[in-house]
Amino acid sequence: MTDTTAPLESVAPVDALVVDSLSVFYGAVQAVREVSFSVPPGGSVAIIGANGAGKSSILKAMFDLVPRRTGRLTYGTKDLMRARSHQVVWAGIGYVPEGRHVFAGLTVEQNLLMGAYRKRWDAEVRSRLGDIYELFPKLKARQRGLAGGLSGGEQQMLAIGRALMSQPTLIVLDEPSMGLAPVLVDEVADVLTRLRTTGVGLLLVEQNAELTFAVADTCIVLENGRTVLSGASADLQSDPRVRRIYLGL
Repeated sequence: MTDTTAPLESVAPVDALVVDSLSVFYGAVQAVREVSFSVPPGGSVAIIGANGAGKSSILKAMFDLVPRRTGRLTYGTKDLMRARSHQVVWAGIGYVPEGRHVFAGLTVEQNLLMGAYRKRWDAEVRSRLGDIYELFPKLKARQRGLAGGLSGGEQQMLAIGRALMSQPTLIVLDEPSMGLAPVLVDEVADVLTRLRTTGVGLLLVEQNAELTFAVADTCIVLENGRTVLSGASADLQSDPRVRRIYLGL
C-alpha cells in the first residue's frame, strides 16, 4: 500500500469547475449530448456509465483533445471553452489521460519535470519533486530509470505525479485503475484519498465501482451521451438503475 502519511503541500481551492450543456461530436456522430455538471472547490466527482457512454469524450473535450461543439466550460472566472490544452493546465487543472502516456524514452525524473515545464528549475520545483517522491517511494527508487521500463502500476503513479508537478487545484483522471492488479488499484485509491485531504479537487472517469464510490462524493451517470442520473455516491451506490447502466447487472 502507498504511504499515505507522506507530506504533500496543501492547496486553498477557490475555483469551481462548471460544465454547462457540453456537446461533443466526432464528425457527424454526437458522442455527448448537452451534459452539465460542476465540481465544487476541493470536491470529488465521478462520471460513470457503460463503455461508449461518452465519459472520456467529456474529459478530452475539456482539454481540447476533441472538438467542443457547444456549451460552456469555466473554472472559477476563467472561460475555458476556447482554451487550448496548455491553457487549461495553466488555469490550474491537471490531467492524467487514459493509458497513462508516459514518455517511455525519458527517465522517471525527466517525466516528472515535464509536468513542471512552465517553471524554472529552482528550490520550489525541487521541493515539489521531493513531495512526489515521498508520495510515491517506488518512483524515487526508479528515478534514473526509463519510464518505459516501469510496471503498469508504476507508470500510473508516474502519470499522476507528473500531473501534480504543475501544482493543480483540480486533477482530472481518465480510468486510473485500467489494467492494474487489485493491489495496485488499492494504491491508486490511497493516493486519491490522500489528495482529497490536501484540498485538491478530483474529476474522474472510472470503471472500477469500488474505487469510484470510495473516492467520489458525487456521481454523474451517462447513457448514450446523456446524463440519466446524478447524486451522492452513497445514494447511487445501491440504486438498481446504476447497477444496470454502470455494472451491466
